[in-house]
Amino acid sequence: MMQSSIRHLLLLTAAAFLLRSAAPDITSDRAALVALRSAVGGRVLLWNLSNPTPCAWSGVNCSPDNSSVVELHFPGMGLSGELPPKTFSNMTNLQTLSLRYNALSGPLPPDLFTSLTSLRNLYLQHNLFTGQVPETLFSLTSLVRVNLAENNFSGPISPGFSNLTRLGTLYLQSNRFSGPIPDLNLPSLVQFDVSNNNLTGPIPNGLSRKPKSSFLGNSLCGDPLNSCGNAKPKKKLSGGAIAGIIIGSVIAFFVILLLVFCLCRVLARKRSRSKDEPVANVKEVETPPQKSAESGGGGGGLFAAAIGGGAKEKEVVEGDLNVGGKKGLVFFGKTGWNIELEDLLRASAEVLGKGTFGTAYKAVLETGLAVAVKRLRDVTMAEKDFRKKMEEIGSMDHHNLVPLRAYYYNGDEKLLVYEYLPMGSLSALLHGNKGASRTPLNWETRAAIALGAAKGISYLHSQGSTISHGNIKSSNILLTKSYEARVSDFGLAQLAGPAATPNRVAGYRAPEVTDPHRVSQKADVYSFGVLLLELLTGKAPTHTLVNEEGVDLPRWVQSVVREEWTAEVFDLELLRYQNVEEDMVQLLQLAVDCTAQYPDKRPSMDEVVVKIEELCRSSSQDPSGDAVDVLEEL
Repeated sequence: MMQSSIRHLLLLTAAAFLLRSAAPDITSDRAALVALRSAVGGRVLLWNLSNPTPCAWSGVNCSPDNSSVVELHFPGMGLSGELPPKTFSNMTNLQTLSLRYNALSGPLPPDLFTSLTSLRNLYLQHNLFTGQVPETLFSLTSLVRVNLAENNFSGPISPGFSNLTRLGTLYLQSNRFSGPIPDLNLPSLVQFDVSNNNLTGPIPNGLSRKPKSSFLGNSLCGDPLNSCGNAKPKKKLSGGAIAGIIIGSVIAFFVILLLVFCLCRVLARKRSRSKDEPVANVKEVETPPQKSAESGGGGGGLFAAAIGGGAKEKEVVEGDLNVGGKKGLVFFGKTGWNIELEDLLRASAEVLGKGTFGTAYKAVLETGLAVAVKRLRDVTMAEKDFRKKMEEIGSMDHHNLVPLRAYYYNGDEKLLVYEYLPMGSLSALLHGNKGASRTPLNWETRAAIALGAAKGISYLHSQGSTISHGNIKSSNILLTKSYEARVSDFGLAQLAGPAATPNRVAGYRAPEVTDPHRVSQKADVYSFGVLLLELLTGKAPTHTLVNEEGVDLPRWVQSVVREEWTAEVFDLELLRYQNVEEDMVQLLQLAVDCTAQYPDKRPSMDEVVVKIEELCRSSSQDPSGDAVDVLEEL
């Protein structure tokens, strides 16, 4: 009995001790936050100070038992001024500190990180911090993500970062760091960027596989940039050598001039000879009569209203322009299709939509094959130029493009035949079904769609500096059954006449575009940026309201960012994915960069692809995610 009483007394004493030790933790955390609130200016942190616990305050997350603060999220709160010493002292359980997108300035206090032994995520980007990074940061071995970008930090990049062996993200871009990059040994590093600093010297081998964009805006060399050659000083050329070079150059110039002259003469003779010869490989054929639904057409002729039976048309025969069908269809690639024009005319038709360049149909042939057919309108291009353009479009071959499989041309009809994708467009997926039966689009799917579309557009841009899409919008991003993005309608911007231009790419058009037939690659980047904003916000580009006034999507997002960087920017369907909040914000920032007012401020599509690939890798490998935490606990 005596022993039982002693045991109960010990348990009560231990419980009382634990309660007393837990209380000061939250009390000291509260005192630190109140001190922070009084030290920094800007928009007032709307906290109820009469509440003894800070766990109910906006931006403050506590542990499950409310014994300590574990996360602080103050992004875009208009905070200004300098952080006082011992700002977050004794917050030993703090895991996430986010002060991004504020106007905080001055050097970071040397003791800022002294007690933050549990800190995993540090987001200080887009402030005005100066000076060097405190050495106390490099003792926080639990750190997984560090983002110090877009500040005024200076001095060398400390080799102390190598102490943070769990680091998966290190963003130091757009600061004033100088000197060489230390040889950082960070085996878990996935995301890394030191661009736009004052760094010099070679890139360490351990970082040579990072994207080229991670090092631009510095005086660096080595992989993935230009090699660091140890070239010897060049000797000055003698007078005789210089004279020899000049004489040789003059002789070479006259030789080249003579060759060009001879070549022009040969080409001129060939052109004059071809004008005198009759046109070959063209013959008159009879267009087969239309078959109605009653005669077995399976729902009626697809273009019966436009092509009357018995009309004479010119048809290019096999041997000219690689005609795959026998009734005027010109095929590209190995489709395995055995289709004739008559098959299309007999096919049942379903209107998929009326777009910028014409009406799209789903045509189901008698064999059961479904194809997508676009019937162009307002095309004023001559036949020779049209066929040349189709050859160019048909040669485009990339996994993230909807390939042109065949086309048909005569004076009245221009048809384009594509593979049919039953999932439809991204526009329909985002804005079509808003009912209870709608399946929400998760973050991974949206990021994958953005990456696929970016890769398709980047491929188009790689085919020549003057080649662009010209009509990027969500209705032109089609999806496979596995939600892979396929870019459609590329190369058609130059075909349509003036009647098709007024409503073209409304909400997506870059501000510098005055002629819709001439859209630059940078203008494509702007349109893609709007597409990213549409993916992230769930809002159609032309139906965004701010203060009851209609504005376009980029201006609406920028107005919210200027006022307060809050979750209201994102689609409600995305707010459930808290562990990828930082990735969502980074993709939003990329979209804002793409929609910059001036073209030279926008990134290239190659750079856009690299950024989105990094985000997708981060989401799939997320070193700070819950999965990692569970594994560590096990």
